[in-house]
This record gives sequence, C-alpha cells and structure tokens, in this order.
Amino acid sequence: MVSDMNNKRIPGGATPQLEKRHRASGLNSKFNGDQLEFADYVAHHREMIAQARSGMGASDMEKAINGNAPFEMKPTGNYPAGQGKPYKRGVLLTHGLTDSPYFMRHLGAFFQENGFRVMAMLLPGHGTQPGDLLDVRWEEWAKAVTYGADRLATEVDEIYLAGFSAGGTLSVYHSLLDRRIRGLFLFSPALKISPKAAFANLHKPYSWLVPSAKWFTIMPDRDIYKYESFPKNAAAQVHSLIQEVNEQELFHKLNLPVFTAASADDTTADISATLNFMIRIPHPSSKLLLYTTDEGSHTHGFPEEKLELVNSVVPGQRILSSAHTAIVLPSDDTHYGESGDYSNCTHYYPGEMEKYDACINRPNQVLQGEITEQNLAVGTLRRLMYNPHFAALKISMRQFIEGL
Repeated sequence: MVSDMNNKRIPGGATPQLEKRHRASGLNSKFNGDQLEFADYVAHHREMIAQARSGMGASDMEKAINGNAPFEMKPTGNYPAGQGKPYKRGVLLTHGLTDSPYFMRHLGAFFQENGFRVMAMLLPGHGTQPGDLLDVRWEEWAKAVTYGADRLATEVDEIYLAGFSAGGTLSVYHSLLDRRIRGLFLFSPALKISPKAAFANLHKPYSWLVPSAKWFTIMPDRDIYKYESFPKNAAAQVHSLIQEVNEQELFHKLNLPVFTAASADDTTADISATLNFMIRIPHPSSKLLLYTTDEGSHTHGFPEEKLELVNSVVPGQRILSSAHTAIVLPSDDTHYGESGDYSNCTHYYPGEMEKYDACINRPNQVLQGEITEQNLAVGTLRRLMYNPHFAALKISMRQFIEGL
C-alpha cells in the first residue's frame, strides 16, 4: 500500500502518461474460484497471470508467474495429523494492497517448517496489472479469504490466518465472522490509514473525461511483484474494509491469540490503531513485536507482558528505521533484500528525478528506512523492503506457536 496519496507532478506541471497497464485487463476484478479445489485454483491463476502479462520474455514470465501466483505448501517433518484430516494445523496467507503472494513466501516456508499446511491467496485485482484495481471491491477480496479458509478446513483441524498490511485487515475481518479461526498472525496490519482514502472515489463524476484523475500515482511499474502505480479506488476499498472491521468489532469480540509485528515509524498504516487493537485483545498469549527507534514512545500504557521492542536502527546497513514494507522479507531476499535487484524509490518519482536515479542506481550509497519527513531530510532514501531482524522474528513467532 502507498502512503503518499498526492499525485506528484514533474516540473512544468505535466503528469506521467497512462499506458495499457493502467486499464483493466478484464481478467481479474472479481473472485471466481468458489468451486475449485485449491490446486486447480492455483493453476487457474497461473494461467491468468500468463495471459495478462503476455509479451514478456520467457525468464521474466516464469518469475512473474511464480511470484504473483497463489501457492501451497505441505509441512515437512513428523508432525501430528488431524482428527480424520491430514494435518492438525493450517495457515492461510494473504498479501497486502498492490502486493502479491511473493511477499508471503518466506513466511510460508516458516510455517511449513513448523508443521502447518500452508495456502496463500492472490487477491482479485492483483498480480496482473495495476488497472485491475480500478473497479475491484473489497468484498471480492473477502470472498477470496473465505474460499481459502473453507479449502483449508477440509484438510486441517485448526485454521490460522496470517496477513500482511491489507491482508492483515482481511484476516481480522474474517476472524470476526468465522468461529473456526484459532489465531492470527498480523504483519503491518492496515487497521487505520490516511483519512484522504475516505474521499478517494470522488473523482468519478469527471474521471471519465480525465482518466488520470483515477490515480494517486502513475509510476513506471518497474517491480515485477508489486504495483507501483496506485489507483484511488484501491485506497477507497481498504478504507471501506476498515470501516466494516470497526463495525463488526462492536458485535463480535475477538478472544484469539494474536501475534503482530509492526513498525512504529509506519507511514502507511496508523500504528496507534494497531496498538489499540492489541490492547483490546484479552487472550493472554497475544504478543506485539514492535520495531522502533525510540523505546519510550508509542507504547505508554501497553501491557509489558504482551510487548517485545526491537531497535530498528542498523548503522552497518545504513538503516535509519524499519518501514511498513520491511517486516515480512529477510535480508537475503534476492529481489527486495540487502543485495536485491529492486530499489523502492517511487517517493521521488517524478518530482525529484535526480534523487530517484541515485536511489535506483546507487542503492549501496543511499540510506534506508521508512519515508518519514525526518528520514527524508537526512539524505537520499531507499524505502526499506526487508527485515534485518527476520531470523529473530521467526524465533518470536516460534515461541508464540509453542504457547498455542
């Protein structure tokens, strides 16, 4: 999800041009997998991604399909079977807004190693081209999560949900309605976002004439696993989803074990909403792991037994803070990691092209962190896309699982 909801302009007042990818493909605005077995659901979406991204070279196409498609994993090792089902525990992984299942791959491997049957969804509008988010509705995302939970229920006794950003919001929403859910794993959950999102679709009376008005940002879309261009409807749908979660919480109180990892410097999701959510969870096993540059801020009054603080400053890697985007991927990720082939520099495009070029072409010479005003003032900044403490995160998650 993108924190900057103002369409940046290049000098002279021109805006980046819309291209074919900024139109809907016609393949991916609704959920259409209800009757499919999960393996068939995966195969269908791999074919859809290949169709939507036709024209790519064979190597890039393979990466695009493997990274953007839903996936499944079966536990390794000797873990107890369920009662009349193949597995005792299963987890449904849900990615964030403008993201893809690629972001859930490392978490999937962790859960697999710890005895979970893993299924990972592709939310409608994602994985194909940014224009597919123009008309999607959050209810279609919720249908996908419901489908995944239903498929998982046929194979496991205990269903857990794990979600990143808006995927975390969807996981909370589903858990409020489905009593089969036994626990939640939330990563940078989007439980409150910019209030501008409430008005994001006010463009509709005139955007038929000015199509660029449908977009907060129009980007090069260099990233193969995440949209850079960001349509206003996407933010509006997340805002509506959050409102629905808040309403459902009035009637359905959660008393599940919840593990949450988040950055105190998050510029996309409001960290205070995450803290308040975790305070409301009464289950004694619940845990908040908070990456922060200031251990004395944000957490006043938060129960100490539920809190683990991690210093997010890593001078050796030029990291000023953690970020919304940095929680679920390890340093050695080949695409987003410390030596990865992608740099998140969209906050400079197109208004500050000199910094944009430096951020992309000299990643080892720039700083990393969340795109806060304070960090941006220090120097050229690459938005952090990996978690240098990912190994420790896995230890904390394993301890939480042992207490379930």
